Amino acid sequence: MNSQEENDADKNLGAIAIKRFALLVVLATAYQAMAQDATTAYPNMAPIEQYLMDRTAEIALARGAAPESISRDAEILVLGRHGFETAVKGKNGFVCIVERSWTSAPDAEFWNPKVRTPICFNAAAARSYLLRNLKRTGLILAGRTKAQVDETIVAAVDKKELPAMEPGAMCYMMSKQGYGGDSVKHWPAHLMFFYSQTDPATWGAGLPDSPILGLNDTREHLTTFAIAVQRWSDGTESR
Repeated sequence: MNSQEENDADKNLGAIAIKRFALLVVLATAYQAMAQDATTAYPNMAPIEQYLMDRTAEIALARGAAPESISRDAEILVLGRHGFETAVKGKNGFVCIVERSWTSAPDAEFWNPKVRTPICFNAAAARSYLLRNLKRTGLILAGRTKAQVDETIVAAVDKKELPAMEPGAMCYMMSKQGYGGDSVKHWPAHLMFFYSQTDPATWGAGLPDSPILGLNDTREHLTTFAIAVQRWSDGTESR
């Protein structure tokens, strides 16, 4: 490699590092927003119709969470009036859904009916983490309050009615579409990895220049790691 090629390579690596850092900053800001308790413009649940989608559109949006090589054979769940329902049977163990505000938005937007966040779980996450979100959704649509739902989920985890995280549980959130909420309009492309309560320091999460975020939920005995990626699920560059 000549000096010009080396300079070009260094510039490319530098650009990648800058973009990755920018993605990480956005991701960190988004997850911090989820932890904040702010005055909300959505104090109550909206009519159920506002949370529902056209079935075909929801299937397409859910598939966008992961690369087509994964999502084309994934099971697809769509939101119905009483919870998530299977719309497409899968063949590879992955399950893709479009999350709503009560599982993917800051507390201030817990009832925001506009939130649509595509996410695709691998088999281990579908058998563990996803079950919590499905139960939460069912409780919400049955008329429970946020506080009631939180207490029910925590109790179910403590009693082992909801399973601990399976080894290898992870998900893709790489869609160019969707809506994260008024405070985080669009999530940057990233992956998440789920563990039963563990120390984020074991991954070096949150340390200076580390590309990994670590989030602990001590009540649900859950640790989530998030890593930004450079491309959307369709292969185009994530900017």
